[in-house]
Amino acid sequence: RWAVRDIDLAIDAGQRVLLLGASGAGKSTLLHGLAGVLGEHDEGEQTGSLAVDGVSPAAARGRSGLVLQDPDTQLVLARVGDEVAFGAENLAVPRAEIWPRVRRALDDVGLDVPLNHPTTALSGGQKQRLALAAVLAMQPGLLLLDEPTANLDPAGVIEVRDAVVRVLDRTAATLVVVEHRVEVWADVVDRVIVLDSDGGILADGEPDAVLQRNAVRTRLIEAGVWVPGHRPATPAVRQGAGEDLLQAAGLSVTRTKRGPAVLSGVDLILGQGEAVSVLGPNGAGKSTLALTLAGLLKPRAGKLTALDPLARGVGSTPQNWKSAELVSRIGTVFQEPEHQFLTNTVLEELEFGPRRVARQSEADIRRRIDPIAERLRLTGLLKANPFTLSGGEKRRLSVATMLATDPDILILDEPTFGQDANTWAELIGLLAELIHAGTCVVSVTHDREYTTALGSRIVSVDGHSATLEVAA
Repeated sequence: RWAVRDIDLAIDAGQRVLLLGASGAGKSTLLHGLAGVLGEHDEGEQTGSLAVDGVSPAAARGRSGLVLQDPDTQLVLARVGDEVAFGAENLAVPRAEIWPRVRRALDDVGLDVPLNHPTTALSGGQKQRLALAAVLAMQPGLLLLDEPTANLDPAGVIEVRDAVVRVLDRTAATLVVVEHRVEVWADVVDRVIVLDSDGGILADGEPDAVLQRNAVRTRLIEAGVWVPGHRPATPAVRQGAGEDLLQAAGLSVTRTKRGPAVLSGVDLILGQGEAVSVLGPNGAGKSTLALTLAGLLKPRAGKLTALDPLARGVGSTPQNWKSAELVSRIGTVFQEPEHQFLTNTVLEELEFGPRRVARQSEADIRRRIDPIAERLRLTGLLKANPFTLSGGEKRRLSVATMLATDPDILILDEPTFGQDANTWAELIGLLAELIHAGTCVVSVTHDREYTTALGSRIVSVDGHSATLEVAA
């Protein structure tokens, strides 16, 4: 399939452009093309022409700085300072200029860690800040940002956006930013371009002209664009009052065997047919808590106990279960979708858990995965390689692979990342049905609207402890 086609546009130097479109419309592909990193002609097909500063994007790579949708895919070095300096070093920036740039970039994005801090010890949101800092230190003439605030806490979203604006004011660089949440950037860009999923451009103009004109606004809503002031309809979530499944008592969690506990004294019970959202700032330990509840990390202290309705005869300690025992009881969707892809096609990925782990029959596999693929808009992608999908499509596939094994507890880390308004609403609808049928859905998220739509019980994490709140 063509990722992007029939695009005719020119972006003037110094413009600030917000690039919108439905999930899978080709926004990331266009950014990669502008950055000159799509690969050679034998790696895909291209018609027409694309130029940056009048030359091919590959010849102008030093003029462009790209922050990828998944920051893990562009982190290279082991220490934070070295990572931020890496791009500038490759551009042969004089040594005396590099380290002032490094410190300024880290200050700009609000990443307050030592220069020798390990990059592997950062949270997902902190890695997003680091990736942006590394590009800002290069001082590119064209700044390309792909969902730069997707995994940030609400305060971090504004902080990073404002940092980008300050850099643009200082350097007069050109900006092209992809972001589903339009209201974050609408007031700081001077142009909005909307890609049509069927090819071409759906809308192009000043923000108010594109987002507020009734005829255009209606088309954008139909396409799934997050139009300010409009929220998609979602079903009411009926939570059950089923049996308790998993109990944490005095739980302390840590990412590494020798590292300090990031959370201590967590007391929590997960039950059938309920939604739980884990909220808190970046780096507070939300993902570490989720991985521990999922049986994938060993608790530092305290106890995690699978109760009889969940254990079903395989013992009460989830981290000791075999993979087949775990996947049919607790399914986990990681923050980075690529970390759980194992096969060469979307179809094989959907079938993997039910066939190779849960050992389900062919008829049971078809009955399970076909409706899931349809609901999450994956049917037309079954022959595609999972790693070639857009960020939003990868997220939906990672959710679908866990749904295919029908776990009692489903743990989701940033489940709405990269979703347009339509796919977001469809995901809410599917999770609502699961909750009503008795599944416990636990979500690590910064998306308060998602939390409200599911009627979640809230676990608030602050980097030291976790407390229960009444849902907003």
